[in-house]
Amino acid sequence: MVLAQLGGSISRALQQMSNATIIDEKVLNDCLNEITRALLQSDVQFKLVRDMQTNIKKIVNLDDLAAGHNKRKIIQQAIFNELCKMLDPGKPSFAPKKGKPSVVMFVGLQGSGKTTTCTKYAYYHQKKGWKPALVCADTFRAGAFDQLKQNATKAKIPFYGSYTESDPVRIAVEGVERFKKENCDLIIVDTSGRHKQEVALFEEMRQVSEATKPDLVIFVMDSSIGQAAFDQAQAFKQSVAVGAVIVTKMDGHAKGGGALSAVAATKSPVIFIDVLHASRI
Repeated sequence: MVLAQLGGSISRALQQMSNATIIDEKVLNDCLNEITRALLQSDVQFKLVRDMQTNIKKIVNLDDLAAGHNKRKIIQQAIFNELCKMLDPGKPSFAPKKGKPSVVMFVGLQGSGKTTTCTKYAYYHQKKGWKPALVCADTFRAGAFDQLKQNATKAKIPFYGSYTESDPVRIAVEGVERFKKENCDLIIVDTSGRHKQEVALFEEMRQVSEATKPDLVIFVMDSSIGQAAFDQAQAFKQSVAVGAVIVTKMDGHAKGGGALSAVAATKSPVIFIDVLHASRI
């Protein structure tokens, strides 16, 4: 299972520390080094791991701990708290409300699985009583509208797009306005995939966001992106107000630690994990 190897490595490091006869600086360092190695091997960004290790050492000062303190428990709690901080953005994600129109915009790199994930997100909420709709504002990738239309038709979700209009901003605005008039309460805007070095495409994304005024921007991240996750996620966050993360293709990648980096970069929670990416609606 995804991230199971990371969890197992952290558990083993803590167990070895607990089994030590005497908890001294060497035992603490060995434990932290094992956890650090496991996090880095799982593609968590180096700076995040380094900061975590530094914070734990500040909290756990063995020289200052008086006799009688449970050093094992103090170390375990410090490690647990620091790991939780990596995944805790400090605020909940926006939650759409039934009956009130909400616009959700999906962004991410090329090939991250945005279009399929848009449909899954819509279908998930449809099953829970929402009235979702899909807008294809991806005019860059050939076949994007066809893919969204096929997925939406299969899931019986209304959709909007164009084969002739090349302006994604216009398509997005027209689609959002249309579905608001039709009383859809969850309008999902699918956008083109883009890389942080593609300045024009990032400007286009910003314009779509300004025009549609989404209640939530979701960054869709392919789990295999690895160490690049932090920089890419941060670039999206600096251009649009990313408020949540969805990690895709977790069934095809054993590491997935980039998800931790994306949370740290966007200060947004992971709201869904896609463990079977094929279009099974």
